[in-house]
Amino acid sequence: MRYEGKIFRPPPEADSFLLQCTVGCSHNKCTFCGMYKDRKFRIRSVEEIIGDIKMAKVSMGRRLLKVFLCDGDAISMNTKDLLRILSELKKAFPFLQKVSTYAGPQSTLNKSAEELKLLKEAGLNKVYLGVETGDDELLKVVQKGASSLEIIEAGKNIVGSGINLTTMVMLGLGGQDSGKHIMATSELINEIQPQNVGILTTVPVENTSLYRKVKNGEFQLLDAYEILEEMKLLIGNIKVENILVDATHKSNVLSLLGSLPKDRGRLIKEVEYELQNKNPELTGKAYIGDF
Repeated sequence: MRYEGKIFRPPPEADSFLLQCTVGCSHNKCTFCGMYKDRKFRIRSVEEIIGDIKMAKVSMGRRLLKVFLCDGDAISMNTKDLLRILSELKKAFPFLQKVSTYAGPQSTLNKSAEELKLLKEAGLNKVYLGVETGDDELLKVVQKGASSLEIIEAGKNIVGSGINLTTMVMLGLGGQDSGKHIMATSELINEIQPQNVGILTTVPVENTSLYRKVKNGEFQLLDAYEILEEMKLLIGNIKVENILVDATHKSNVLSLLGSLPKDRGRLIKEVEYELQNKNPELTGKAYIGDF
């Protein structure tokens, strides 16, 4: 396949065909994210994208089951173009079960409720929305480009369209102001009512504003046990029925997976076990990267 730059995708999309629809991220200002800092955002031509679909059909066969539309914000494309791409995917891969993409709050809000429903009907059935936090002050600090109310509206619009939604949140993003960040985030999730929440831990990435703040002593990372306390608080305060909590991302100090409310007791018990036993292997595990 033809790709420009390094390609990123969520862990659950490891076995998906990665179809690059945009290069980079339409926002690309978040202080913690270094994924697309080396490239200027642009939307690939539909003809190029269809050419990649044809190549994938030859190399992967008609029985392909999963496709992930990348880079950072394919939902920002013109709806008419996205519908054409989804139609071509359906024709090329008649057994296709899942088409997913990352989405940003503002680009999602640029789509009407009717447009999102059309995309769902055309085959877009999974969206990963970068939420990070529900704390408005923190959203400004990390330059997310959206308020908590805007993020809630974007999330509700996705859920209302029938598209399966994963809201991605970041432990440790608030630094020592831990409780405020987590409580606001759990409240935001409860408002959106997504089907899934993906939990990641804040890791300073080189060439980002956050990385420089950590090196200069302007931002203090939480240690592994403080991160676990945040994880426990978040899981304990999510009140959505039948939501999958996925904390299997490699950034996390403890890998967890379960549904709420059914598995709440087990998940909290696993966190408490690590907190009580002070496993030395966890010490410093939140400090990934060379400072």
